[in-house]
Order: sequence, then structure tokens, then C-alpha cells
Amino acid sequence: MEETKKVMLSGIQPSGQLHIGNYLGPLIHWPEMIEEFDCYFFLADLHTLTVRQEPAELRKRVLTLLANYIACGLDPEKCTLFIQSHVPAHSQLAWVLNCYTMFGELSRMTQFKDKSAKHADNINAGLFTYPVLMASDILLYQPDYVPVGEDQRQHVEICRDIANRFNGVYGDVFKVPEPYIAKVGARIMSLNAPESKMSKSSPEGCVFLLDRPEDILRKFKRAITDSDTERCVRYDPEHKPGVANLMQIYGSAAGKTYAEIEREFDGQGYGAFKAAVGEAVVEKLRPIREETERLLADKAYLESVYRAGAEKASYIAGKTLRKVYKKVGLLAK
Repeated sequence: MEETKKVMLSGIQPSGQLHIGNYLGPLIHWPEMIEEFDCYFFLADLHTLTVRQEPAELRKRVLTLLANYIACGLDPEKCTLFIQSHVPAHSQLAWVLNCYTMFGELSRMTQFKDKSAKHADNINAGLFTYPVLMASDILLYQPDYVPVGEDQRQHVEICRDIANRFNGVYGDVFKVPEPYIAKVGARIMSLNAPESKMSKSSPEGCVFLLDRPEDILRKFKRAITDSDTERCVRYDPEHKPGVANLMQIYGSAAGKTYAEIEREFDGQGYGAFKAAVGEAVVEKLRPIREETERLLADKAYLESVYRAGAEKASYIAGKTLRKVYKKVGLLAK
């Protein structure tokens, strides 16, 4: 008898373009995960609404992100790809879980404090209850694991707290998921501020998956290296953070070790090195960009993918929601 795969779930907000920090970090390992786990990947469009969105642009970003996912190796035949708002159970369960989440827990969430400071003119209730919707996203699918970085660990912990509280009242309704520290690949920093992570908020220091080759080469040509007099390609994150960041990118894109990179550019200046990194990234991203563009031209196919994904996700989520409704005393329709 075939062994049942463990369930893995992950979501990402369509709040901007994917960049090489996303790709060379966790995303490059996701195709491996779909072979090992029963994976659900969703586009968290409801979560984006805590910040005002331009409607047409949001719809475009959702389709582009879906195409990016597929182009990066997430085969819809091997995993479930869906759009959060297409599965109403996410919002329905979130209301029930709101009633089992304490005000104090939510007020202590770091992300609420950070985003409230950034958007002082729009501190809305959705921003406050964001972790409850995230708990709903997770618990509906009874996953064994949720991949997390350090910035999301607190959300998984409150999800576990909510699940344990609910189970304490009604029995084993929810599987309590474990955080999964996925392979993260390279931790890519900004090209023009190597002490900070690469971010879409700083476009000139950020290389997007859909950037044109000439733009990628220009950004790497202008990348910060270091100001020391040694001017050699050597991996030293403490004293040469700019060079170390470029070596990480080159190593991931070209499949080379730091020692190999140091030997390759021994005696050469930073100009030749930065040009080589840019060329390697162009070639690494070329098939992803071309496949994304092809997919975006085939709207019917993308629609078939997200409709099929929503159908499967709705079936799984619906079973959990019906169980929850029955447990809390809601009358079945």
C-alpha cells in the first residue's frame, strides 16, 4: 500500500513582483517539496486588503504570481495551486476562530505593531485580526507542516495556540501543525545596500524575475562591492558584505562554490566579477521569464489551473469547516 504523504501548506501575498531573493531563497527548493509532500500553495489575495489596493493591478499581480509559480517548477499536476478568495471557507472559518482568539494575543503580534507604524492612517480591524485569517488558512487543510522564516514564526505559534484552545473545548478537530524550517538557499541582500535584505521597496537594489536582461546587467554593474584597498573577490561577509552577497548570488545561479569563485576571479577586478554575476543571473532567469510570459498569454490555461485548484482546496477545506460548524452548534443547511 502506498504511503500517504505528509501535508505541507504555504501562502504568499501577491503584493509585488517576485525577485531573486525570493527565488534563490526558499522558492528554488519548492519543486523538491512537491515530490516529498502533498503541497498546497495559495495566493493570499485577501491578506493584501489590509492595505488599499488598485483593483486592476491586484488582479494582474495574482495572475503574474501564479504564472511565476508554475514557471519556477510548481507543476499543477503535482500540487494544489489556488487563490485564497476563491475558497470562501477561509473567511468563514476565520470568523469562528476570531471567537476563540484573545484580544491580548493579537495586540502582542509584532507584525501588527510594525504595520500600524507604517500605515498610521489605516490601522484597520483586518490588520489586527490578520493572524486569525492566517490560522484559518492553515487549519482548514489539516497540514502537518507550514514552512516559515523567522518573520512568520510568531504567526504559526498563535495558530497552534488557537488550534489547541479549540481542541481543548471540542476534541481533536484540528491537526496542530509543526513549523517547517525549509531549505532557504542563499540569503540575498540588496545590491545597493548589502546590509539589508533584498526588497521590492528598493527597486534599484532588487532584481525581479521578470526584469529585462539589460536591466539585470545594469543593476549588477552598479552593485556595491566594498571600499577596501584589497579589491579581491573573497568570501568575507563581515568585512566585504557586498562582495559576499554577489558571491552568494553567483554561487546559486552558476552552481559554484565560494572557493571556485575565488579561483575564477583571482587577480581580476570587481568589474569583471560583477559582469559575470549579471550574466549568470540573466541565464538563470531567462527560462523563468520566457515561460511566465508564455503562460500570461494563455489566460485560459491559467484559469483552468486556479479553478481546478480551488475545486480541490474547497473540497478539503469544506470537510474541516463542516466539522467545526457542527462542533460549535451551527445547524447544517
